[in-house]
Amino acid sequence: MAKVLDRLEELIICFLIAAATAVIFIAVLHRYGTGLSIALAKAAAARGFTGIAELLSGVFAWLAAWDLSWAQELCIYMFVWMAKFGAAYGVRTGIHVGVDVLVNVLGDVNRRRVVVFGLLAGALFTGVVGWLGANFVYRIYATGQRSMDLEAPMWIVYLAVPLGSFLMCFRFLQATATFVRTGALAHHDPGQVAGLENVQSGQARP
Repeated sequence: MAKVLDRLEELIICFLIAAATAVIFIAVLHRYGTGLSIALAKAAAARGFTGIAELLSGVFAWLAAWDLSWAQELCIYMFVWMAKFGAAYGVRTGIHVGVDVLVNVLGDVNRRRVVVFGLLAGALFTGVVGWLGANFVYRIYATGQRSMDLEAPMWIVYLAVPLGSFLMCFRFLQATATFVRTGALAHHDPGQVAGLENVQSGQARP
């Protein structure tokens, strides 16, 4: 079950990153393509290239018919969801920034107590945020409020807060249980590239 949740978490983050990148790319092409096509059409018409001017005017009309006013709003919402689930992923993989200078100079017993306290404090905080977020989502759902451009139900947009916070709370509790059992915390090596170790091990084989 834990592996399924880990995989689902990674798939959601990857999908949101890819989708947001694609939407932004298309929106930028649309914006600059619309302006450039009409500018070139006017320039061609001014120089007597009527055929080219008509072609570019057709391109402008085709691009102008696209309504991408919702793209920016959608990307904002996807980045919000990405940030909430990414924060939970950060707890699981140990990529969050932490100041542990004082913690590391403590004795083993005191260090374990401080680390457990910090992890449980993180679980408590994210659990409270998740509960407050769930209550807020319920109230927004009751109002029937919708977004301006997408006209999407706002309770779906704000659902990222309780889901991401509860997942982050679970990750803190998971890290606490692992630390109590093994004494180890998840640690991320910034010089490590995911999947590279498999390639290197494959090349090392005769």
